Amino acid sequence: MQTSPAHAAHHNDREIETLEEFDAVVSSRGTLAGFRVQCVDLTDRTRELLASDATGAVFLGCPMRENAAAKVRADGALVFPPLPGLPFDPYRGHLYRPDELFASLDKGYEETPDALAYAWFQQTKADGDIYASMLRSVHDDAISDALDELLRGTRVVGVMGGHALGRGTDAYDGAARLGRELARAGFTVATGGGPGAMEAANLGAYAAPYDDTMLHEACELLAKSPSFVPSVTDWARAAFEVRTRWPKGNTSVGIPTWFYGHEPPNAFASHIAKYFANATREDGLLARSNAGVVFLPGAAGTVQEIFDNATPNYYESRGEPTPMVLVNRAHWTERLPTWPLLQALARDRSMESRIALVDRIEEAPEALIRLAHVNES
Repeated sequence: MQTSPAHAAHHNDREIETLEEFDAVVSSRGTLAGFRVQCVDLTDRTRELLASDATGAVFLGCPMRENAAAKVRADGALVFPPLPGLPFDPYRGHLYRPDELFASLDKGYEETPDALAYAWFQQTKADGDIYASMLRSVHDDAISDALDELLRGTRVVGVMGGHALGRGTDAYDGAARLGRELARAGFTVATGGGPGAMEAANLGAYAAPYDDTMLHEACELLAKSPSFVPSVTDWARAAFEVRTRWPKGNTSVGIPTWFYGHEPPNAFASHIAKYFANATREDGLLARSNAGVVFLPGAAGTVQEIFDNATPNYYESRGEPTPMVLVNRAHWTERLPTWPLLQALARDRSMESRIALVDRIEEAPEALIRLAHVNES
């Protein structure tokens, strides 16, 4: 039985991220000294704040009454107030959900928090405003913290592939089957969180509890809006239609970026770690794929990811090399001959036994498990 990433969530016992955690700490310990309270609405907890010692505490984006704020500051707490008017919360304690990023989709994608955050990013990036860049960094750090909490104790397999892969194609259906097999094998599927091969793998993980008919019908339904171009709205609505019809999907993770504004997040990842900084996102996705990475056919972005992943495996800078499985022999030996270079790099190193090239998507899960056992032996 696969553990949902949500069930594996633990966090630093000095962090308070929900009202329930706040109440539990106040009633059991009677003090907030040294705690970090992240993004919790404390407007109705004035009595508790006035009665508790807050020495050395930090409040990140927590609404509270003025007298409560004055008291905790007098105790020596640091208070970072909520920032009104931003289309995102830089202090957030949890990852995004698809319905959160796509809220107001009925009015068109342009009205969603996802699109508004991208528009803010474009505007402030052009201004070169130090305050805005600081907020982006704080946000991305909060996302990394939430992602680590979510994935602790899980076996994560990254699935990389091109964003241009259209719904309704054999390759899309194959990537969905791959995601489903990995989820059924007990792995947490993590992708770059965007469209194309990434969406297909998240869809497959979502479909893990259902039968073949569901995945076939879901792919048919999605094929009516094959791409996020020309309309992100239609593309996203089709995904939510699938989610509504089959509401009990399995969990998976998407790690997209606002750096690529033309590339919306997909709605099949239950947990979305969306970043402003693409470099942080790229490295974070690969670093967290502790059970290996499957590379589906892609272009420059996927080639970059192969070598971003190969480098720490080559130097063993993250410890033991992790499995790397490249799918589609012709693509990786002829069209973009990445495989011969990867083999040459791996020769006579411990990563040599952790890389594989397979022709068909169906062979990838078995190859991944085989390479993982090499790790253990």
